[in-house]
Amino acid sequence: MTPISSSPSSAGLATSRDFALCRGITETHGHTYALATKILDFRQRRAVWALYAWARIVDDYVDCTEHSGCRADQVEETVRGLSRCLQETITAGRLVDSSLPDVSRPRDLAVISAAAQTFIDFDIAPTLAEDFVVSMLMDVPDSTGHIAHFNTWEQLEGYMWGSAAVIGLEMMPILGTREGVARAEAEPFAADLGRAFQLTNFLRDIAEDLERGRIYIPLQEWSAFGVEPDELYYCAAEKRATRRVRRALAFAIARNRAIYRAAEPGIGMLASPGRQAIRAAFVLYSDILTEIERADYNVFGGRARVGTTRRVSVALPLAAAGLLASFNKQGPRE
Repeated sequence: MTPISSSPSSAGLATSRDFALCRGITETHGHTYALATKILDFRQRRAVWALYAWARIVDDYVDCTEHSGCRADQVEETVRGLSRCLQETITAGRLVDSSLPDVSRPRDLAVISAAAQTFIDFDIAPTLAEDFVVSMLMDVPDSTGHIAHFNTWEQLEGYMWGSAAVIGLEMMPILGTREGVARAEAEPFAADLGRAFQLTNFLRDIAEDLERGRIYIPLQEWSAFGVEPDELYYCAAEKRATRRVRRALAFAIARNRAIYRAAEPGIGMLASPGRQAIRAAFVLYSDILTEIERADYNVFGGRARVGTTRRVSVALPLAAAGLLASFNKQGPRE
């Protein structure tokens, strides 16, 4: 991959300390992603850490209204400032922090430096980061385009474009494709996989999202099963799923699996070791759906988790295959 030719040199834009901070954020909050990155080579790992950390700090500010009583207008101003800072830094090839409101935050600036370095070095379209911020602001009460309860699948898909599909597209240049496969050919599958991961999160976290006043399921579809918001809140209070909710969840899981199947051919288009890393994430994330089923669809009684033994049994063989493929292609790595 070559840097963006129209951008200034990004040499020295981000430090090893900046990337180390991003790594810490990833390992603290994104356990499955952190595990999958261990299969990647060092340059790829740093890039994934940076992109994850960028998404995480934006998400943290969006959640501020629930956790800290921050005013919605302050949250929107901060998130838009972070977005401008990233865009201006990518364009300038150096850290430009004039867009951050009030006090510059060292953590934010470190993450932005690492993320901008990654966007430049891997030729990632900066508009993808802008689209992500648009979707994140939809979660902020009283902000432009705010949606608390999603009524239709089409409405939810619009949100998932920025919150999930663009993440898959950002990953494409980092992972690379096999010889003879153009990036454009693999991109639709990457977008679908991002949506599949996001939808799994929504189904697993229904109870947690209800506490924040958010419902990321298409209520018009769930009403066909007799499920209205009041019933969801009842389930959360009782920590159990009703028969109607279980039926609606079974339908939602079936559609989620269909999106995984649509995305799966794209995994084979990726180069090693990225192919093995994404395969690990694919298996482990789709396993969350199996765990929900094993709990009789009770997403209200506790968070569905894939056990450590299963995670290791999936990741280790794929890691070995990825490392062997990389070794055969490039020789020993640093």
